[in-house]
Amino acid sequence: MHLSHLSLKNFRSYSELELSLDPGITIFLGRNGEGKTNIVESILYLAFLSSHRTSGDLPLIKLGESAAYTRAKIQEPDREILVELEINGEKANRARINQNPTRSQKEIFGLIQCIYFSPEDMDLVRGDPTERRRFIDQIITLRSPRLAGVISDYERSLRQRNALLKTRANGASLEPWDQQVAKFGAEIIAARTSLLVEFVPFFSKIYAGISQEKSAHITYKSSIENPSTNPAENYRTIIQKMGEIRGQELDRGLTLVGPHRDDLLLHLGDHLVKGYASHGESWSIALSLKLASYDLLVSEGTKPILILDDVFSELDEERRNQLIALAKSAEQTFITVAVEADLPKDLNGATYYVKNGSVKLRL
Repeated sequence: MHLSHLSLKNFRSYSELELSLDPGITIFLGRNGEGKTNIVESILYLAFLSSHRTSGDLPLIKLGESAAYTRAKIQEPDREILVELEINGEKANRARINQNPTRSQKEIFGLIQCIYFSPEDMDLVRGDPTERRRFIDQIITLRSPRLAGVISDYERSLRQRNALLKTRANGASLEPWDQQVAKFGAEIIAARTSLLVEFVPFFSKIYAGISQEKSAHITYKSSIENPSTNPAENYRTIIQKMGEIRGQELDRGLTLVGPHRDDLLLHLGDHLVKGYASHGESWSIALSLKLASYDLLVSEGTKPILILDDVFSELDEERRNQLIALAKSAEQTFITVAVEADLPKDLNGATYYVKNGSVKLRL
């Protein structure tokens, strides 16, 4: 899969942008703040229906405009797909596939599959659990786009249940939302647990190829005991625990059990990576997480688009070589770089200069 064309209108700094794209490596070269990351952000938004840089949609819309538009042509071996998205700040976004309106923007989820690597990925190692939950949920939804709806339904049910807990609602009022939170939460925990069974061997092997000094592995820390790959088992466990801690939840006005309370524990040898690993080891862990994501999807017959956003200046030679090899093997790779000297000499491709929202191909 690759993108053959990208169009932006009123997206971030771009009033209008039309880019014809080819398989292989595409490089966007420009100083920080000139708009190169805005381009890859638009692709990521089409892939995940959310921005990696902001929690809301309003910052994506050019100042003074009411909506932003992104459009991409997706080339697959047996078909071409045109996906379009209208991003609105104050009402629901609207999507079209091959010029046909969809009932919900969620219907475009999974059409574009991306693995993204940036300096902010250090937050996967050193940040709070929210970052690691977002990471694993992106992988499970790339593998099964239907789960994006499950996660959305879970978040909606969780907000409603928390609102009721804050009012100290009685059990009869809470029961329907107990069931909703437990139902969707059980499926998310099952999907995460199942994914890690397959993901961890890729991760451990890749880290061993980067550093032979210590082994790396991942465990799942859950708010329920013995999380299962079986949603029905998780449902029963969540419901039971909700009953046991009802008083605590009412006192705090919060749901204290469910996938929103869980974490991925990253281990290096006998220690947790967070608070123990060196800067270089932390980068190796972050890199291994992203490389393992890519390899897992490839093993299942998918070749996702690879996006490398200003990362080469942060890495030493060994870790740079890992990314260089991956960039060359991917069907399509987008690279942003602020200083051309930071770009490895053996990475060649179509290069665009980005300056003040203008994008020009280097001839």
